[in-house]
Amino acid sequence: MMNRKELLEYGLSFPGTYQDAPFHDPNWQLVRVKKNKRAFLWTYERNRQLNINVKVNPEWRDFWREAFDAVIPGYHQNKEHWNTVIIDGSVPDEDVKRMIAESYDLVKDRH
Repeated sequence: MMNRKELLEYGLSFPGTYQDAPFHDPNWQLVRVKKNKRAFLWTYERNRQLNINVKVNPEWRDFWREAFDAVIPGYHQNKEHWNTVIIDGSVPDEDVKRMIAESYDLVKDRH
């Protein structure tokens, strides 16, 4: 199970990204694409658990939600285009990384 530092480092491993804390609240740490300033990885603690929000292709949204109980509609975001992943060890790290990579791919070229 990845911790917040590892999740942020993975998000920052994609080209042209940076970390941001836009709400002046250290609980909310985002990774954005420099070119368009769009966030693709949100990290925060909620109900004493680490969560991430990732952008999702609507075609895959329900697949992830049905595959894992820890994948739910995006907390505080558009439920059609965002998923929240509760980092509780039930979603394999490889799948968490795949969701982050897909989120990056969805926002990197948008203006």
